[in-house]
Amino acid sequence: MTSAVYFADLRTGAKENLFHKIGRLMQLCGLEQCIAPGELVAVKLHFGERGNHSFIRPVFLRRVVDELHGRGAFPFLTDSSTLYPGERKEAVSALRCAIENGFAYATVNAPLVMLDGLRGHTTVEVPVPGELLQKVSIGAAIVEADALVTVSHFKCHELTGFGGALKNLGMGCASREGKMQQHSTVGPTVFPKRCTACGRCVTSCAHDAISFPSGTAVIDEERCVGCAHCVTACPEKAINIQWNEASDLVMKKMAEYALGALAGKRGKTLHINFITQVSPACDCYGYSDAPIVNDIGVCASVDPVALDQACADLVNGARGNNDTALRSGFDPGGDKFRGVHPNIHWEVQLEHGEKIGLGTRSYELIKI
Repeated sequence: MTSAVYFADLRTGAKENLFHKIGRLMQLCGLEQCIAPGELVAVKLHFGERGNHSFIRPVFLRRVVDELHGRGAFPFLTDSSTLYPGERKEAVSALRCAIENGFAYATVNAPLVMLDGLRGHTTVEVPVPGELLQKVSIGAAIVEADALVTVSHFKCHELTGFGGALKNLGMGCASREGKMQQHSTVGPTVFPKRCTACGRCVTSCAHDAISFPSGTAVIDEERCVGCAHCVTACPEKAINIQWNEASDLVMKKMAEYALGALAGKRGKTLHINFITQVSPACDCYGYSDAPIVNDIGVCASVDPVALDQACADLVNGARGNNDTALRSGFDPGGDKFRGVHPNIHWEVQLEHGEKIGLGTRSYELIKI
């Protein structure tokens, strides 16, 4: 079985600009069959961190939203709060960051909704037929939406080799507890020197897992369920995640979380990847390093595995840029992702995604 992946390069003219091409990509993916009038449509994107500039331009999201409005649907832009302390650790900070990055209603013509609620804990437990997981914790707004459109910035990633549609689905649609489950096999850890014994972590913990036996917070591993409430509650950043999961296992869990994000939405999803400003690291950083290849274009498909495979092939088929984080694989056909992150086997997310039924790595690239 081969999936269709539609590709628009960045060549434009007076008769057709890039906004028109984005609309055509969505139509070719079966927008009319996917979206019905009156449906609530989650448009999952990355709001971008403050100081970062490689996230997808808000004006492009406006075109996606306008196409959905054209179907009589009710789209909303959505993202999840982060597992780590930072600018997007809860809804207020995250939405403020999104608006500062240009995702205001006046620009995108749609409301912004945090998919996991005010503090990242408004979730639904979804059963999945995974090899590692049988249930996953997905943000409630994703589960409750009638349809889902992912709009992903395709770039390198320090843990998964690259981040595209699969990461936007699996990691991006997960609750804070879900992100914890993917990243770590144990609960948070306390840095005693930073702890001021303010007690906010105790108030945030619903499992009585935190105490102060000697003036600093101590987490009872037997009581801790790994929800990570305390991580964002701590004003001193004294509680942090133990990033101890092997990247291969993270990618497999991420693919199984993507199954949960797509559950109940057969025929109601489509995915768009922007292969532009292909940065060497995630958009979660407060900066954007130089792109490792020139801008390539935009791809779309109803199959997230085929889409990410096609995008990976297009990046690897390009010539690498000098004076960037790229250290090898400069020639067309060279592995750009290992050229930046040599120890990451990025194919795992595609292999496992195909194995568990998310899609196929076999695709036909159709240039529009």
